Amino acid sequence: MSLFQHCRKILTTLVLILVVTTTAACSSGVQAKQPTNSLPTTISPNGNYAQLERGNSAVGQDFGNWVVQTAQGVVQDAYVRDNNKLGVVITRQVRPNEVKPLAKSLVQGFHKNFPNQDLKVLVYAPDKKLILTAQYDEQSKQIEYK
Repeated sequence: MSLFQHCRKILTTLVLILVVTTTAACSSGVQAKQPTNSLPTTISPNGNYAQLERGNSAVGQDFGNWVVQTAQGVVQDAYVRDNNKLGVVITRQVRPNEVKPLAKSLVQGFHKNFPNQDLKVLVYAPDKKLILTAQYDEQSKQIEYK
């Protein structure tokens, strides 16, 4: 790996961590709204959902939208379920060696918005196949990767 590629990888990771933690900290004052348990209702003519909802609560929906908007070029879709599970679909620009640092920064930002609970971040490839699961244990403050 060339020095340029190594520096690029480190810089990308640091910028993403900075953006996730800074924006997450600034948006943590959002008031919780009543959860909505509705499923997506927009179905395209070929039978597929046009867009999955980003969260099954208003706060989850906001965080899912924020992740996609903030990580443009890195995350193409995101969803939050039960305010403790975040799923993200990465883009093709994310290299395999960048997936774990990305998951770590997502766990950190997710924890700032949904504190005091165990969390799970599921990272999916662009073809929607699960490639990494990061589980944050609130008691030990550790992240376990699978």
